[in-house]
Order: sequence, then structure tokens, then C-alpha cells
Amino acid sequence: MISFKKTSILFLLIGIVFLSFKTGELEIKTAFNTHDDNTYKVFALKLPTELEFCNELVPLNQPDIRERLDKELLVNTYWQSNMMLLIKRANKYFPTIEKILEEEGVPDDFKYLAVIESALENVRSPKGAKGFWQLMPNTAKEYGLEVNSNVDERYHIEKATRAACVYLKKAKKRLGSWTLAAASYNRGMYGTDRQLDRQIAENYYDLLLNSETSRYVFRIIAVKEIMSKPQQYGFMFEDSDLYQSIPVRKIGLDTAISNIARFAKELSVNYKILKIHNPWLIENHLNNKSRKYYEIAIPEVGYY
Repeated sequence: MISFKKTSILFLLIGIVFLSFKTGELEIKTAFNTHDDNTYKVFALKLPTELEFCNELVPLNQPDIRERLDKELLVNTYWQSNMMLLIKRANKYFPTIEKILEEEGVPDDFKYLAVIESALENVRSPKGAKGFWQLMPNTAKEYGLEVNSNVDERYHIEKATRAACVYLKKAKKRLGSWTLAAASYNRGMYGTDRQLDRQIAENYYDLLLNSETSRYVFRIIAVKEIMSKPQQYGFMFEDSDLYQSIPVRKIGLDTAISNIARFAKELSVNYKILKIHNPWLIENHLNNKSRKYYEIAIPEVGYY
């Protein structure tokens, strides 16, 4: 025997996910169905007629180039939650990155390289690359960053951006174009140069490369296209929706900090907030036996 309670539940479930017959075919009503012919649709994207990266034209007349670009535009446009997060974070971090790129003489478009490398987060890759610019330990040290168990300046957005700029200018000088410099950020300068010689080629778009490097510059270009024209690609938001940078003041010191949590309290913030604004401080102390000069960022009053 089926109880009245169980019968009620059964009919309720049938009511929620009910079956109807339409034009002789079985139709299942789901959350993806809509009424009055306003059905959910996914549209193909119209490719731009002209695109450039660092003022270097993308050869969109070539069919393989168009397909590779189309793929990255589709993937990044229809991964809506991720792209919206990138747009929100960019409002917070791009001003800092843009200022340094300009000061270092590196094209502004390279801010989108940081986007595809880390999604503008201080992440760590399985291979050990860290920070917005995903620098490996030896590369970071080669370009002037401190990396040890106490301090990791790959997590210092200003210093890591300057280190990335040094690499990119060196790659541009060696390889001849900013597009190839961008590709080398993924492949390496030597690896990119070797493929140019091996294939008797002069530019990125004529190279046959591994799948990751083959996609790499197109991902940068696609993200640039969408993030610079978000409404055109369906991303709607108010300025108030975007993440904001927190004004900070810098505390300079050339001594050790025995306990960073206690140091934070003395500056009227807590350990969490100090670490948010200084993620390059790895431990709860700063050894500083060499008496190196550091600047600790402390948020202005009233933002927490």
C-alpha cells in the first residue's frame, strides 16, 4: 500500500518534472525550456575585420588564423562567469600594471598576458610558477626578484611586473617583434628562436608550434578584444559592480620583523589584512639579516 504522504510526494514530483506530448513527440520540460518561443540560443560570433597586438596586425585573411582566433573568442565569451570575474578584477589591478608597462616602455597590450597567465590572481602552477606573471623561481631571480622561504617577490605585483617587462624587452630585441616576445613567454626565448630557424620563418603566425603555444597569443588577443569591448560581447555591469583597489600607505624598514601578526596589530590592522596587501611575505616573520630595505603596504583607515 502507498501512503497518502508518499502519493502526494509522487504527484508533486510528477508536477515538477512533467511530461507532455507535442506534435506526436515526447517533450521533457526542464529548466532550459522557455515559453512563447523565447528559447535559449547560442550565437556564432562575428570576427572583427581587423585586429592587432601591440600595433602588429593579425593576418585574418588566413583561414587557420581565423579559426584559431574564433576558437579563443568563443571559449572566453561563453565562459561567462570567468570573463565577468576577469573584468571585475581588471578594474582593481590594471591601473597598477598599466603604469609600470608605460614606465618600462612595454606595450599596454601585455596586461592581457598577465590575465591569461594567472586570471589576475597570485596563483601557483603545478610546475612551481607563481604570481600574476607566473614566473619560475630561477627566472624570477635572474630578473632581480627575491625568492626564498621567507620572501617571494613573484607575489609582489609591482616588482613582478617590472621583472616581466625586463624579460619581454629582451625577447623583443632577440626575436624582432612583440608578438614573438609574447609567444616566447610561453615557449621560452631559445625555444621560439630555434623554431624560427628550423622552419625558416619570421613571425609567430607562420610557425607550426605545440598546441599550448599555438593558442597562446590568440588567447591574449581574444581576451583583449572581449575585455576592451565587454558590452559588445554581452557583458553588462555597472561601475559599482567592479572590484576596487584599496589605497595604501608604505611603511619602509630595513630591519627584521620577529612577528608579523604583532607588527600588524601595532599598525592597527590584523595579520590577514597585512598579508592580503603584502602577499610576498611568506612567513609570520621577516628575517632580513642583510638589512635590505622593504616597503610594507598598509591600507588607509576606513576601508576595512
